[in-house]
Amino acid sequence: MNQHGSSVTSALHKLVAGQVARAGGWLPFDRYMALALYAPGLGYYANTSRKFGGLPSSGSDFVTAPEMSPLFGRTLAVQLAEALDRTGTDELWEFGAGSGALARELLACLGDRIRRYTIVELSASLRERQRATLQPWPDRVQWASEWPQTVRGVVVGNEVLDAMPVKLLARQGGNWHERGLRVDDGRLAWEDRATELRPPIEPEGAQDYLTEIHPQAEAFVRSLAERLEAGAAFFIDYGFPEAEYYHAQRHMGTLMCHRGHLADPDPLEAPGEKDITAHVNFTGIAVAAQEAGMLTLGYTTQGRFLLNAGLAKLLETALQKERIAAQRLVAEHEMGELFKVIAFHRGPFWDALGFRSGDRTHTL
Repeated sequence: MNQHGSSVTSALHKLVAGQVARAGGWLPFDRYMALALYAPGLGYYANTSRKFGGLPSSGSDFVTAPEMSPLFGRTLAVQLAEALDRTGTDELWEFGAGSGALARELLACLGDRIRRYTIVELSASLRERQRATLQPWPDRVQWASEWPQTVRGVVVGNEVLDAMPVKLLARQGGNWHERGLRVDDGRLAWEDRATELRPPIEPEGAQDYLTEIHPQAEAFVRSLAERLEAGAAFFIDYGFPEAEYYHAQRHMGTLMCHRGHLADPDPLEAPGEKDITAHVNFTGIAVAAQEAGMLTLGYTTQGRFLLNAGLAKLLETALQKERIAAQRLVAEHEMGELFKVIAFHRGPFWDALGFRSGDRTHTL
């Protein structure tokens, strides 16, 4: 643990312990996850650690598709251009823009087709990194820290939904509990309490079962739907439809941490120094959008989406090094199958390019 990490962890631990005390000795996991990721200056996404990068030697913790290959952004731009045309809008909104790598490719590819590019970013340190990356477009890019009252344009979020706090539910002896934490002799420790909360479907069997529910991600999509006057929204993330998410065999849940390009299962150790994520229940996201007035445009794997949108043609003229990196985006054993793309729209439906082959909306 470096000195910066040690000071962040100790300060965040003190903050969490105070919150546990104020809550009466027990804090639900989603409130802990929010602090561990977003507490100002201390949470993982709010402190100055590097986070995004291709290799551990860069001091980063994980790599996302835009850092892996610029062809991800260039291919996505083809679909977004179609969406801008079909919805008659000229603004792009990106939520959680990370290093700014995706925004850079989209701005370069779409050019004057975009009048304004708004990044909604909670992290001050990431905002500064994005400013440096996006210096060539000073008059087109702006930042926001919260929703406006209305949105007209095309929204994109790459690996945003998985970083939203989740509630943990544990079935033990046939009874459901909410998992939270207490402070035990100065250390953070798990504690389960009986709850009326349930997953959207009951996992088959009588075995003990740990899983997540996603009220915050679903509320986020509802808020977008309520504000989107015209346009579309595309979210790329890892996850499953409801029937797969709550399958009997997935009894350990999907919660995971990432640090130094390694995965570990303990979110209570070294808070602030590691990413904490959970897979996305895409059925819950689609239902939340639909209930708030947005309809599903399509849902498919990342691999199928990128091939539909023309990645193969871009690969024909790419250097060998670029082709090798881009193959990870579509290979089933890499990101191609686990990562999905889901899109919503406000206004008339159209046969969106990215979903013309292999659409899986019927599985939601």
